[in-house]
Amino acid sequence: MPDGEHENTFAFAEVALSQIRALGQPVSPRNFEIWYNYATGYNASLNQAINDTLSQKGALSEADIEQIYTTYIATTRLGERIDLVGSRVVDEIKQVLDMVNAAAGSATNYSETLADASEQLERTKDGEGLRAVIACLVEGAKEMELNNKKLEARLSSSRQEIEQLQQNLEIVRNESLTDPLTALSNRKFFDAALIKGIAEAQEKNQPLSLLIADIDHFKSFNDQYGHPTGDQVLRLVAMSVKQNVKGRDIAARYGGEEFVIALPDTALQPAITVADHIRRAVMTKELIRRSNGQRLGRVTISVGVAALRQGDNSQLLIERADQCLYAAKRNGRNRVICETDPEADAGISTPARVA
Repeated sequence: MPDGEHENTFAFAEVALSQIRALGQPVSPRNFEIWYNYATGYNASLNQAINDTLSQKGALSEADIEQIYTTYIATTRLGERIDLVGSRVVDEIKQVLDMVNAAAGSATNYSETLADASEQLERTKDGEGLRAVIACLVEGAKEMELNNKKLEARLSSSRQEIEQLQQNLEIVRNESLTDPLTALSNRKFFDAALIKGIAEAQEKNQPLSLLIADIDHFKSFNDQYGHPTGDQVLRLVAMSVKQNVKGRDIAARYGGEEFVIALPDTALQPAITVADHIRRAVMTKELIRRSNGQRLGRVTISVGVAALRQGDNSQLLIERADQCLYAAKRNGRNRVICETDPEADAGISTPARVA
């Protein structure tokens, strides 16, 4: 590495650490990577997102940091992995084609050998000449057999290699659509799945309901006990969600401490029941700090529920469920409110949601 470039890496690292220190963030690998990228200036979109968020809010929340990392760094890594697998597939195919071409050349040579042998047989008058022709044919046949075995082995090996590469691509694809912390679907997958689910429900005239859940007082909990414990809370809620969805239901972490569940072929009342089962499942689990066994108590969630209406699109459905979630927060948290509840209509114009 040139001396100037070596010095630059230290300068970028110092800028990253100073940013982390100034914003009071933990020096985690993820935070350092974000601010190191910011310091280099190579990722203009990341810098713009950070600058816009700081301009609007004056700080970066844990949810902001995670969203920036997922959008501007994690996706780049996935793209690099896809490119790598694709390059290996191309290389494997090239090697197979080279082998096939070599085999084709061997077949051509063998055909020429047979033609020569045919001509020699026509001219041969004695046993010695006949034996020479036969020996030549036997040698050519052995060489052809050997080449065929090599090609067969190479094709078998390539088939296994390509199958493995296909599995790797499927893993990468799944990772790109999965939230790494909770193993639920991520927002990218959910948005596409909800649009598809709404179109199918409207086409078949079937019901569809949407749940939006948010962890109560998550920020203060995170600030008090630290991000690792906050992550444990997110996984706990995710586990409760998984235990109460089934079949074609689609559950995702929508960002930060917010979760969404689409329930195809489910009307409003059954959806409320599902929401309350999830809420009760969360509040019955006691949180224990893994490092020292300290009992931290229980967490709760608030849930908003909306049902698909004629003429709805995904944005309208999400907005109504979100209004219900806000109403649940406003009316004491740890509760489920649906769009037909009177509380859902009150205070809709309130500009900011409580935690």
